[in-house]
Amino acid sequence: MFTRLRPAPWYLALLSALTATTSQAGDLSWVDPAVAAVNTQVIDLRHTIHQNPEMGNQEFKTAALVAEQLKALGLQVRTQVGKTGVVAVLKGGLPGPVMALRADMDALPVKEMTGLPFASQATGIRLGKTVPVMHACGHDTHTAMLLGAAKVLAEHRDQVAGTVVFLFQPAEEGAADVDEFAADTLIGAQAMIRDGALDSPKVEAIFGVHVMAGYPTGHLYYKAGTVLNSSDGFRIIVKGKQTHGSAPWSGVDPVVASAGIINGLQTLVSRRADLTQGMGVISVGTINAGSAANIIPETVEMTGTIRSNSAAVRDTLLKKMPPLVQGIASAYETEANLLLVNHAPVTRNDPQLTAAMVPALELAAPGKVQLLPASLSPSEDFSYYAEKVPGLFVFLGATPEGQDMSKAANNHSPYFTVDDATLATGVKAHVQFVMNYPGRAASSL
Repeated sequence: MFTRLRPAPWYLALLSALTATTSQAGDLSWVDPAVAAVNTQVIDLRHTIHQNPEMGNQEFKTAALVAEQLKALGLQVRTQVGKTGVVAVLKGGLPGPVMALRADMDALPVKEMTGLPFASQATGIRLGKTVPVMHACGHDTHTAMLLGAAKVLAEHRDQVAGTVVFLFQPAEEGAADVDEFAADTLIGAQAMIRDGALDSPKVEAIFGVHVMAGYPTGHLYYKAGTVLNSSDGFRIIVKGKQTHGSAPWSGVDPVVASAGIINGLQTLVSRRADLTQGMGVISVGTINAGSAANIIPETVEMTGTIRSNSAAVRDTLLKKMPPLVQGIASAYETEANLLLVNHAPVTRNDPQLTAAMVPALELAAPGKVQLLPASLSPSEDFSYYAEKVPGLFVFLGATPEGQDMSKAANNHSPYFTVDDATLATGVKAHVQFVMNYPGRAASSL
């Protein structure tokens, strides 16, 4: 059974002040009709973006569409932030804090199999290779929903207390023009932060919404503290000595050494990490070696991923992996080169901010707000923003009620779909974040 997060005691007074200030600022009954008025446009934008997906750092047309929409609202707009990102600023009619709302714009190298009338037929170039492209994680909906929220808030800016910064981010799924194992280039949220996305003006808190298949349309899910795993990648190149498969003693077999390394990696989780602090997962995703069945190759290359919901467990895995890999490789008389790449830390929702914003969630989805009983296994680079300022990242159900949720195609599947009916709830969530942010009340007291 889901339970409701209770606000911290000192926030109770702030929330009381919030209620009073909100009433003074204006009747918020306009929010639902305003969202309904833009709903058709939001759906149309979603379909357009879905049909024309672009991978990370290649979101040129998407960014141009976003910038055009925002400029038409009279907002201050910056482009080419974090390479292809867009930042827009809305100054409200009342004094108050600076809040940020974030959406990601990039798609995945996945061939769409949904059969939707607006399905993607697009291709793109990823590291020099032509690949199919699809919005298989709902970033088309995130972009459309935030554009809808921008329109609603811009049309009612006289009732907005403070400043709203809209962040349209590239490359959350990685960059199509950057080999993660060949370059130390900042992308996505890190690149946006580097280019001042949180600094001009100085952001006080940040919010994000992510659609999830297998959760019912129009339902919002939240959790204080850890909500998503960290993500790190690794590449291991094991070097031996090539020889004929009939005489392995005349060479050094990197394949056998690699098998030992793969098995050994699992002991980092089962024997070296303190699992009372959280979970960890190490998975080898690719193994490439050899050119013929009767030749022991000189090298083996492996790549994989490391996930954890605990900063302490993550730190243990990252620190213990290098000596383990080197030790096993040496035992087999091979050499190993290990490259670790940090993708995203654990995503943590600020507990006090989360508690304070539950009323906003309930306004966005009355009777359909639920507390997640545990953190979710994916990762998100929203975590980088949440390391800089208090953040809240929530999830929006994307599968029509009445369907078997267990059979819904997961995010990143070629069959992944989002129910258009859920978009209005996402727009409302963004608007209610702004209109119910506790700092809004504090700044007006």
